[in-house]
Amino acid sequence: MATVSTSSPPPLLDADCALFLDVDGTLVEFADHPAEVRLAPAVRDDIERLTDMLHGAVALVSGRPLAQLDALFDPLQLPAAGLHGHQLRNGDLLSANSDQVPERLHALHQRSMQLAHAHPGVLVENKGSALALHWRGAVHSADAVTAFAHAQIQALPGYRLQPGNHVVEFVPAGSDKGSALSALMRQPPFAGRRPVFAGDDLTDESGFAAATHHGGWGVLVGARADTQARYRLADVDAVHAWLLASAR
Repeated sequence: MATVSTSSPPPLLDADCALFLDVDGTLVEFADHPAEVRLAPAVRDDIERLTDMLHGAVALVSGRPLAQLDALFDPLQLPAAGLHGHQLRNGDLLSANSDQVPERLHALHQRSMQLAHAHPGVLVENKGSALALHWRGAVHSADAVTAFAHAQIQALPGYRLQPGNHVVEFVPAGSDKGSALSALMRQPPFAGRRPVFAGDDLTDESGFAAATHHGGWGVLVGARADTQARYRLADVDAVHAWLLASAR
């Protein structure tokens, strides 16, 4: 990864942009449990105005499954990449990736629950085709959780580990946010536009790289020394202010 060359805030979005937004840590603050987060109605309204301004070229790119994204943004339903790009939806077009859960993932879920029982505060999140182990409520268990994950991935072909903010996930191999952005950029209404990707976590670095590859840029939310993003916003509130100014 390249080192950040600027800490400047991003320019406002214009009518030629395509906007790609991570959710947790970017549009909403983290919570002890993913189900506890709420999106401010004013932010949803700004995103809806930007969708109109960009003729529909606004997408969510998240580790959450599509069903959770739709519930969080209801009644607004946007093009979206769920489960780090394993699920992809653009209008009525849904990706053909299988959501069939392999038996090995079911077995891993049971072993993960045993790990959580031994380390109170560790949260096991079943995402269907993916599985996440959170230690936000048990930071002292981070080493135990990551060691468990690295040991278990050896017996889970077709999956990879995705580290994140106080979390490690077992996700389908070949799916990442950069590939999702590139897939959407080949389709209307995104094709031919300048992609802008905003995200906060290591999971978003592939999205920053893809946005740059397609002639756009990334926006890192928070502080991190090594990143592919060209611009930076300090926190979730700064993202909200940027979206509001762009929508106006």
